[in-house]
Amino acid sequence: MNNRARVETYSSYAYAVAPRAFYSEGLRHGVQEIQSVWKTPGQIHFYLRDEHDRFFELTFDERVEEWSLRTFGETCRVAQVSTTAGL
Repeated sequence: MNNRARVETYSSYAYAVAPRAFYSEGLRHGVQEIQSVWKTPGQIHFYLRDEHDRFFELTFDERVEEWSLRTFGETCRVAQVSTTAGL
């Protein structure tokens, strides 16, 4: 599910460097850990975990300067890559 989001972010050389907190369903969610960041044309994506161990994707659309939120819940952790795979 994608929704518009209000986001508190750390900014330095650019606006959307690192989200610190966001609001969903009237509640503030502090960002505990940013697990992955990637760019697509015109967008910056942050896959993160909040302080309640729930997972979200925040996307900043640079063209319209808006944030959107996608909720994954507690069960969508990033897969860990095994360094012993195939041994």
